[in-house]
Amino acid sequence: MRIIKPQLILVGLLFVFSCQNDDDDTITGPTTPSLDDDLVEAIDFSSNGVGKDFYVLPASDDFGAIPQDPLNPLTAAKVQLGELLYHETGLGLSPMLPEGEQTYSCASCHFASAGFQAGRFQGIGEGGIGFGQNGESRDVNPNYAELELDVQPIRSPSAMNAAYQDVMLWNGQFGATGTNAGTEASWTPGTPIATNHLGYQGIEIQAIAGLQVHRMEIDSFPEVLAQLGYDSMFDQVFSNVPQDERYSREHTGLAIAAYERTLLANEAPFQKWLKGDANAMSDQEKRGAILFFGDAGCASCHNGPGLNSMEFHAIGMNDLFDCIEPTFKTLPDNTENFGRGGFTGNPEDMFKFKVPQLYNLADSPFFGHGASMRSIKAVIEYKNAAIPENPDVPATQLAEGFVPLELTDAEINDLTIFVKFALRDPNLARYEPENLPSGNCFPFNDPSAAADLGCD
Repeated sequence: MRIIKPQLILVGLLFVFSCQNDDDDTITGPTTPSLDDDLVEAIDFSSNGVGKDFYVLPASDDFGAIPQDPLNPLTAAKVQLGELLYHETGLGLSPMLPEGEQTYSCASCHFASAGFQAGRFQGIGEGGIGFGQNGESRDVNPNYAELELDVQPIRSPSAMNAAYQDVMLWNGQFGATGTNAGTEASWTPGTPIATNHLGYQGIEIQAIAGLQVHRMEIDSFPEVLAQLGYDSMFDQVFSNVPQDERYSREHTGLAIAAYERTLLANEAPFQKWLKGDANAMSDQEKRGAILFFGDAGCASCHNGPGLNSMEFHAIGMNDLFDCIEPTFKTLPDNTENFGRGGFTGNPEDMFKFKVPQLYNLADSPFFGHGASMRSIKAVIEYKNAAIPENPDVPATQLAEGFVPLELTDAEINDLTIFVKFALRDPNLARYEPENLPSGNCFPFNDPSAAADLGCD
């Protein structure tokens, strides 16, 4: 069954016309050579002399160049298996209500056309109905009580460029090594965080734990994988694992994580410019990039190939329960609202959230851990003014770099254009399978969503 996705057409149209929403237009074509020289100089500075190569994202099949967990080496067969499992709504076999069976997948809150985020302010897995054009019309199934919904009390983070993150989620709770070394006391037994004891990096731990958290694990996992047509693929990918251990949540998660490591925005205009195409960005995008890597100081936090970091900072944004729209399972005392501090318990970590990657933000118009910002320009204006919107965040916790930037309106527009267009890979559909072994629709398979998605 081939899945037809009309929303991808709309996303392309939004890319053409979205400048009318909140910022100036951008024009591609021949550009000013002096801007290239200035941008190279800014990049040399922000990369400590490494230059353009410091920011280049590898090809998605260049496994030797993609950061990976040595306990989960990448192979083409494993990535292919993970791509299918990530989107497989047939794994949705532990629903709260029978009608939710086989209606959701990992992709439900992290799908391609939304930049591997949710298409709404709060993602809904099981218990949601519909899709709309890009996930914006997904709503709560009226047959579900709030406690039966599969939702998180914080905005779904992007899965893009996750290979450059050794811990996952806004508070970094998933991951057993690197940034999380020394946090073992916070790996509470009986909770998803205890999955860290398996010893993998963040992407792997998140994928393994997520299968259970998001109701995709059942006692008869081997039988289910065989019924769905995955057993032979598991036999190929995990041939070194004893057969009685092979068809498990752990190995399902390892395959999904391998796929997620290849979700790289390596076709974005900025990436093309880094690789030598001087005309891949407009003059305005280049001016914005010069500010980003230079005077605006964005690269002091958003650096490296994914334009992210493994640092945690408080910049006083509102939480998801503050949304003007109805949200679910969101309360002021949710530990997620306390950021890194909610995980570590350390007072100095309170209200600090992980620095996110910046590619394909334009594909889902919700920003910040609480979805409080609704345009890229609004985020830049917020950081330019440096006035916290959340009164619950003590001034003593705010990041030292959260100070007024004194950017002009023209500079704000240039920065907006750079982030919105130059950092947008327009071809993320290449990371979706043509169809699934189950024949199910994805990223959702409830009847209403299937109709919206144009599934056969």
